[in-house]
Amino acid sequence: MASVLVVEDDQFVRSALIRQLTDASYTVRSVGTALEALREVAHHRFDVVVLDLGLPDLDGSEALKMLRGITDVPVIVATARDDETEIVRLLNAGADDYLTKPFSVEHLSARMAAVLRRARAGGGETVPSPVIRVGGLTVDPLRRQAELDGVRLDLTRREFDLLAFLAGRPGVVVPRKELLAEVWQQSYGDDQTIDVHLSWLRRKLGETAARPRYLHTLRGVGVKLEPPAAQTPYTPHTPGAEPPR
Repeated sequence: MASVLVVEDDQFVRSALIRQLTDASYTVRSVGTALEALREVAHHRFDVVVLDLGLPDLDGSEALKMLRGITDVPVIVATARDDETEIVRLLNAGADDYLTKPFSVEHLSARMAAVLRRARAGGGETVPSPVIRVGGLTVDPLRRQAELDGVRLDLTRREFDLLAFLAGRPGVVVPRKELLAEVWQQSYGDDQTIDVHLSWLRRKLGETAARPRYLHTLRGVGVKLEPPAAQTPYTPHTPGAEPPR
């Protein structure tokens, strides 16, 4: 039975969510402020957090960043804000998914089920996978660790899932729809979600979209991961030097 933390300051909405999620066989705890949410996460284990952004003590986006500092639990943001820039910022800050208010409990349950499937799929409950090596990149799916040229990468859960999926198919162009289905467990979604996570992953790999080393985007087709042409550790580009290909 999955445990859920509902962070919502509106007592009416909170009560309705508690009742409906409990009826759907979830174990539910709830709080009305960001600080209470941080205390709950620090002292209890949850499978997913549903986070409202309009909290009285701290903006939900700031609460999200603080949550990400102490836990990797999947977070679904519930917000009345439907601005694309804001949504991208939330994904950028570590949200696993989002819902725009008002929403039905059925819709919420479906999103929760999706993030829980992804979390369990990455939990090492299946047959151990071999370590993947692509150039100077090493990905260990069992330990959920990745290294680049011997240096461990500090990746979020979603960044690791994306990297591991692509690294397991080196040189293969993976369509965006397949990434959404396999990494996000969604049959539909905004390409911006993929772009945000690719951007953050590129930064941690020491590259950019304009100067890719491992991650290559084929516009209108998909994304592929392949080793750099020269198998040497990455060094920053200096003026006058030939840029990496």
